[in-house]
Amino acid sequence: MSENRTGAQILVDCLQVQNVEHIFLVPGESYLSVLDALVDAPEIKLTVCRQEGGAAMMADAHGKLTGRPGICMVTRGPGATNASAGLHVAFQDQTPMILFVGQVARDMREREAFQEIDYRKMFGEVAKWVAEIDKPERIPELVSRAFHVACSGRPGPVVLALPEDMLTDLCAPVPALPAVTVPKSDIAQDDFEMLIALLENASNPLIVVGGGPWNQSAKNALEEFSSKWSIPVAASFRCQDFFDNIHPNYAGDVGIGVNPKLAERVKNTDLLILLGTRFGEMESSGYSLIDIPKPRQKLVHIFPDPSEIGRVYFATLGVPASPTIVVQRLNQRQPSNISTKQAENTAMANIEYKEWSTLPEGIGDVQMPDVMRSIDSLMPADTIVTNGAGNYTVWVHRFYRFTRFRSQLAPISGSMGYGLPAAVAAARISPDRPVICFAGDGCFLMHGQELATARKYNLNLIILIVNNGMYGTIRMHQERNYPDRVSATELTNPNFGALARAYGCHGEVVKNSSEFTDALKRAMEVNGPALIELPIDPQALTPQKTLSDIRNDGRKLIAVR
Repeated sequence: MSENRTGAQILVDCLQVQNVEHIFLVPGESYLSVLDALVDAPEIKLTVCRQEGGAAMMADAHGKLTGRPGICMVTRGPGATNASAGLHVAFQDQTPMILFVGQVARDMREREAFQEIDYRKMFGEVAKWVAEIDKPERIPELVSRAFHVACSGRPGPVVLALPEDMLTDLCAPVPALPAVTVPKSDIAQDDFEMLIALLENASNPLIVVGGGPWNQSAKNALEEFSSKWSIPVAASFRCQDFFDNIHPNYAGDVGIGVNPKLAERVKNTDLLILLGTRFGEMESSGYSLIDIPKPRQKLVHIFPDPSEIGRVYFATLGVPASPTIVVQRLNQRQPSNISTKQAENTAMANIEYKEWSTLPEGIGDVQMPDVMRSIDSLMPADTIVTNGAGNYTVWVHRFYRFTRFRSQLAPISGSMGYGLPAAVAAARISPDRPVICFAGDGCFLMHGQELATARKYNLNLIILIVNNGMYGTIRMHQERNYPDRVSATELTNPNFGALARAYGCHGEVVKNSSEFTDALKRAMEVNGPALIELPIDPQALTPQKTLSDIRNDGRKLIAVR
């Protein structure tokens, strides 16, 4: 290649060398030259989105599904600010992602030019690294570094700003650097032997698995290891597909609304192994399950980034290594002895999980227990399940059995609006797998316009909208803390079935539980997106308590104060 190349062409060359297959974007004038260069790279599939937040969430879902950085491109100013929602998800969820943002021309900087933003200041708290490429000759260097940073240690998002004039500058051909392969740190032998000794001497151990870096072979190894050593395994918040939920050693998920018996297990274990998870606020029930800074349990914290170990919890043994490598090493060792008491304890943990995840009686015309039973009987085991945030998600987290990796796409960061963009990305990346999205009425309309994206590419996905006419989680807290003083939580919604049809999708409203199974079958047969609205009785706010129950609890608290 002897002709001069533009910065945009060099950038696309680099993406090709890094084996990028998908880019999620909203087009913008600040990077028109990149869009032009992508015409000559047809092997890179573009997913044109309707809002930058949705595009960034799709890139996050790509990173979760593939383990490779999800690529998002947005324009400057408003485009960048919109994309920050997905960037925050990727940061808290430890997802590899690269956000390319258009920037004003270099000779206009520091004048508050049209849509100008200093991205280093703006994204400094929600990205691992933020940089601006000032010369086209440096594109290979900085793109390679972006892939390294996004994937290494604790994975996360990187932001690269692209000045508009830099992208059109011509320069001599610059060879792209080879595709990035990130080395993974192994556990030191002394640490490994200490870990084995702690396991041998524990009578009531518990593993909590989660975080970012994980894969199918690690999942298999952990399941085999837990069987050999008779150790119960719990999944951290929205990482339930890291361990087979029908495995006899599965203890449930440690997240929002944790099984009280599992919470007690965390508190009372004599050896708690945190495998890849930070064990943040949601997993630790507001940092109440482990004493800070020194836990009363013996704590082993295995995490790929040494800066996380000891940041919140003082560990008996801190292991700055890849959890996928550590679990493979552990699986090669046989226990010297497993006591009957430990085996019984592990079996009881699974019994308690099954009791907790048994569907309750429902209320109203459309009852979520009936919906979940139909999904369990009809949807294949390899279905990718997505959701955003809200009270409706408890039906997925508590009662759905995740058996395959990777089958759960949900924001550990708790971001609303995530479910539909994640479902779009999943259907684009894995068109051979069924995809079902759970969304609340408030959650769906945060990024409901991406239904147009699903229709544009005729993606096979099913959306279930759990519609109770309010921001349910906020209403729950409102009734608990300020009973009888409802404010700002009631919603006025469209007919979601009709809205789907207006987009050219299959859409219907189920008005009774008896209608849902046939509606789901019809949705599964549709060639393209299908949406089912589920009007839920507002009283059915949680599986355990009605709206009135929560309000009465709040009244009692007020009376005591």
